[in-house]
Amino acid sequence: MKCLAATVLTMFVATAGAVALQAAGQQEYKPPAGPTPRTPSGKVDFSGVWEKPYVPDMSQDGKGQKGHADLPFTPWGEQEWKSYDAANGDYTGACLPFGMTRSMNTPEPMQFMQSDKYLSFLFEQNSWFTVVPIDGRPHRDGIATWFGDSVGHWEGDTLVIDTVNFNGKTRLDTIGHPHSDQLHLTQRFSRPDLGHIAYEVIVDDPKTFTKPWKNVRTLTLRPDWEMMEYSCEENNKSLWEGRIKVPKYKP
Repeated sequence: MKCLAATVLTMFVATAGAVALQAAGQQEYKPPAGPTPRTPSGKVDFSGVWEKPYVPDMSQDGKGQKGHADLPFTPWGEQEWKSYDAANGDYTGACLPFGMTRSMNTPEPMQFMQSDKYLSFLFEQNSWFTVVPIDGRPHRDGIATWFGDSVGHWEGDTLVIDTVNFNGKTRLDTIGHPHSDQLHLTQRFSRPDLGHIAYEVIVDDPKTFTKPWKNVRTLTLRPDWEMMEYSCEENNKSLWEGRIKVPKYKP
């Protein structure tokens, strides 16, 4: 019995040591240093694979990001927030599109691919992607979508991406903060050096919030990472067997 206990203790210590070493290795990671890269046309180049802070709750501060406490809900927004229960059907559990903010909030890597006309967001989470014109063109007319309609323009070395025309079927974050189809997102990207992106997102939704609010965070370049395939549907037994409920949307 003592031998078994000693073996279990040894395994525990070894496992704890391995976890500690892994954590230490993660803490020691330093992105490559250098000046801000630019495209041949002279624009700041955001291309690369990036580590994003995990932001399950946009109202809270966390590693690499600062939230907005006490979100300024309207009566409608507060009711939507207080009545939300993921057990009654969260769309991500049913493998429906995450939407822009919730995709940016996930801990999985993200890759930017950039030309003079477009910036493509490649999210490892569920292999979602969205392609944004960044040549200053106006918004398109069309049906509302999960990720909305995004267009970008430059303000000096800062890329500003403006997104409207959401279908209102997503949530802002994992914890379930709501928004409506009146959501207007403004994302601002700047690259102060080779290894980092300074990111700011402004949430403006007059149906859900009494005033705009923002979340800021830092993205870290990971040239040692490559994107992987991600399939939500594969082996999603909780959905097939009925433990995950498909959300019911209001008409």
